[in-house]
Amino acid sequence: MQVSPRIEEHHDSSDKISWQAWSEDQFDMAKSQNRYILLDVEAVWCHWCHVMEKETYSNPEVVSLIQDHFIAVRVDQDARPDISNRFEDYGWPATVIFDQKGNDLVKLRGFVEPEEMIRWLTLAVAGGIEPGSMEEDLPVVSASDKSGLLTKDLVQELKRRHLDAYDEMHGGWGGSHRFVDQDCLDYSFSTVSQDDWSKGRIEKTLQGLTKIVDPIWGGIYQYSTHGDWDHPHFEKIMWMQTQAIHVFALAYQFYAQPQYLEMAKKVYEYLNQFLLSPEGVFYTSQDADLVPGEHAEDFFRLGDRARRKKGVPRIDTHVYARENGWAIEALAHLYGATGEKKILDQALEAAHAIEQTHRIPLGGFRHDDRDHGSFLGDSLAMGSAFLALYVYTADRSWLQKSMETMDYIQNHFLHSHQRIGGYVTSLTTIAGKKAAPDREENVHLARYANRLFHYTGNKAFKDISLQAMKYLSIPEVAKEYFTAGVLLAHEELSSDPTHITVVGSKSDSQAQSLFSYALKLPLVYSRIEWKDPVEGPLPHDDVDYPALEKPAAFFCTQKTCSSPLFTVEQIQKRMEKSE
Repeated sequence: MQVSPRIEEHHDSSDKISWQAWSEDQFDMAKSQNRYILLDVEAVWCHWCHVMEKETYSNPEVVSLIQDHFIAVRVDQDARPDISNRFEDYGWPATVIFDQKGNDLVKLRGFVEPEEMIRWLTLAVAGGIEPGSMEEDLPVVSASDKSGLLTKDLVQELKRRHLDAYDEMHGGWGGSHRFVDQDCLDYSFSTVSQDDWSKGRIEKTLQGLTKIVDPIWGGIYQYSTHGDWDHPHFEKIMWMQTQAIHVFALAYQFYAQPQYLEMAKKVYEYLNQFLLSPEGVFYTSQDADLVPGEHAEDFFRLGDRARRKKGVPRIDTHVYARENGWAIEALAHLYGATGEKKILDQALEAAHAIEQTHRIPLGGFRHDDRDHGSFLGDSLAMGSAFLALYVYTADRSWLQKSMETMDYIQNHFLHSHQRIGGYVTSLTTIAGKKAAPDREENVHLARYANRLFHYTGNKAFKDISLQAMKYLSIPEVAKEYFTAGVLLAHEELSSDPTHITVVGSKSDSQAQSLFSYALKLPLVYSRIEWKDPVEGPLPHDDVDYPALEKPAAFFCTQKTCSSPLFTVEQIQKRMEKSE
């Protein structure tokens, strides 16, 4: 029997329920033993997962039903992105009951009281639930135009939904939960010059976000409940940390307000203090609870010394390629906003380390040491991080690595249903069914592949972005909240990025100054390059820059380029004219 590797870490029910790790073989075992399968998808950092362990899975009647009639399976959603993507709408925790054929009988969202769990377990055993199907309803009608992009009507509908989801009173997008959403803020930043209301939405949202940044240790909490920013849940997961660094750094670039840079650095320092390993790579998350299952409001009200006297909430020390890719890209962006070389050095160190431990042949990445490049998210995050490192270092080796990783994505994750389009989230099967595309991953992929196209000129990468866009243009997919990511992908694929090229030797201090300034510019969608004559033509050599006696920058938009700009003041004036 394969035992889940996380069972012994903190679970009270381990000696009562024989939890196993996920395996497709369990369905054959269920048939031979005449049992059902109970799947518990949890998160290491999740308060309500701890509560469910303490109250529900320790209940004697629940334990007895599971022991007698079920194969109990527990999955850490951070460790298995395929299962996480499949059931993310139901948790965490998420509870699924399968029959022996892999049909899902029950899917339950969040904490389940013991009495409710008993009722569902009993119904399943009694045959009182009609089998559903794990097969997703595949939409067949795309709303793309002949170019592969969104139709005008769908674009207007998505814009309306984006505005309707905004909370005018508190800032932020969504219902009862408030959290950092990079796509919503990126889209708002991209529309500031056309929409006076965008600046106000951004500022109010950022004010709210500062409330869920830990004032003592730094780092941003996962979210706040009650529809405001005053009721945080205290887990700190890597996805939220990296989004916070990005949006606060971008806000500093747009508005030059020191409080935004302070918040970005506060999250960055948290990563250094709590989630940075001795090897220079990043851990995954920090628990919401000091004592599993007990609310931690009182603990997080304490100062540093008082907290440490009581202890430190558990750190998940797994090292995943996906989470490190997110961190590397966020640190590269923070370096661009600040010019602080130590931040870039950390990003480079993590990238080199993950290459050594997680890269596989043909350019892909494994999630950890237990898989073989099975998940799109790892290669997607690392490929995008490599492109970011090329942008911020102008070192062409990173661009080559990014291209190799994109080739791996194309060759392994292309969705077999051509009428659907998109790229599937994994190479694994769940209950015998193949994985489907994930909306957010395809947004990320569409934007990343499009940027890679502009930096390389390779049309194959543009085709990849359009393939992802084909899936995103399906109305049922595009209209899911939040719509900002789909809008960003559409608008970026519909236009050329702001293109700034520094021409001059990389050893020249003036060229270095021009390049550093270009990286600090307030741009959401850009192509920033450095052409050193000794390195030969740029990878996408689509502009014939003149040979000059001293370094200069060229500012290009919509097929037109500026005269040579020799100082940062000239770049600044040229930027102001383009707004």
